[in-house]
Amino acid sequence: MKKFTYILPLLLLSALVFSGCGYRNPNVYTGPEKTIYITTWNNRTNVLSLDIDIYKSLVKWFQKSGKINVTNKREGSDLILAGEILSIDQPSLSYGAKQAATEVKLKLKIRYIVKDLHTGKVVLEVPSELWTEDYLVGSTSTETSDNESEALDTIIDDLSQKIYRAAIKELTKE
Repeated sequence: MKKFTYILPLLLLSALVFSGCGYRNPNVYTGPEKTIYITTWNNRTNVLSLDIDIYKSLVKWFQKSGKINVTNKREGSDLILAGEILSIDQPSLSYGAKQAATEVKLKLKIRYIVKDLHTGKVVLEVPSELWTEDYLVGSTSTETSDNESEALDTIIDDLSQKIYRAAIKELTKE
């Protein structure tokens, strides 16, 4: 029974030490509430719905913050996030029998900006950014298409996460 009398104070002391260590989750915005208007990006590629997929992914990431409200209206918003899909390219990386491609590099080039609508200040601007992801050519066209879709989904989620984190970092500095 004496063992248990030491455990409770030890647990309380541990909780106190770890709660006051100054750790802050960098993926969560804790400043004043903001409303961000996320536009559907201009899509200069022939990939249908790529702009919609990026929009949905960005909304998903920005909704993780309890202090940032996402809207589809510019009026009343504090911030705007706009971007453009500049190009998509899929050069072959390696070749197999009969010079058939076996691996492809998906390259997606984008640009984006986050701007404070009240002050006109640019919070974050990236004039050109290239995202790449390799995928394998499958034994069937369906398998290849699935691999390409998976590579594109990876790029979209990664770029959305990066934009969210960079915007949060800049907003926290204000």
